[in-house]
Amino acid sequence: MKLIKYYSSPKVFVLETEKNFKKEDIVEYTTKYGKVIELIVYKLIKSINGLNYYSYTRVDGKNRKTILEAKIEKRKDWAECSEKKSDEYYQASKEGRDLIPFGQPILVGHHSEGGHRALIDRNHKRMDKCVEFSQKAKNHILKAKNLEYKLKKELPIDTPDCLEELREQLNDAKEVHKFYKENKEAREHAFSLTYANKKVKDLTKRLQIAENLWG
Repeated sequence: MKLIKYYSSPKVFVLETEKNFKKEDIVEYTTKYGKVIELIVYKLIKSINGLNYYSYTRVDGKNRKTILEAKIEKRKDWAECSEKKSDEYYQASKEGRDLIPFGQPILVGHHSEGGHRALIDRNHKRMDKCVEFSQKAKNHILKAKNLEYKLKKELPIDTPDCLEELREQLNDAKEVHKFYKENKEAREHAFSLTYANKKVKDLTKRLQIAENLWG
């Protein structure tokens, strides 16, 4: 028994086994790393040369969509944490402002010289950390947006819940294609109709694959 990539969609895996299962049977699958995952058999897709191929969901509820959503939330949490640290370092860099007037030069030879230099050095390092964590926050936000775009573009179909969403998106895509076809002047550029038609075809294909897996 093993998991293999579904030939029509490399992002989806199916269960390959010689055994016969029925819908909602619980199957324990051991990964190559020794981790045991419980799978819920959903549907027999096909049988070839004594091997059965089943679509499945996971008992723990994980799928491509939830995994990407978790990564997005994690990046946003890291961004928030980095922004908080950046602000903390910024506030700390204000040390001494109430004691030393703004623009006050170091009084060389004065008893305050050592303390003044040490204060400047501390605040300089704090501002460096402030900028560092601010940049980290921006990077996390950027990666979160990239993951959101990936999730939207990829349209994961490794769960039965995808069917309704795919049908809605296909209907919307057909409406856009029909609108561009009937209103040439509304096309944003020369390829608007071509792109709209391609989207309809792509979504139609993905829906057919999803229905074969979950329908």
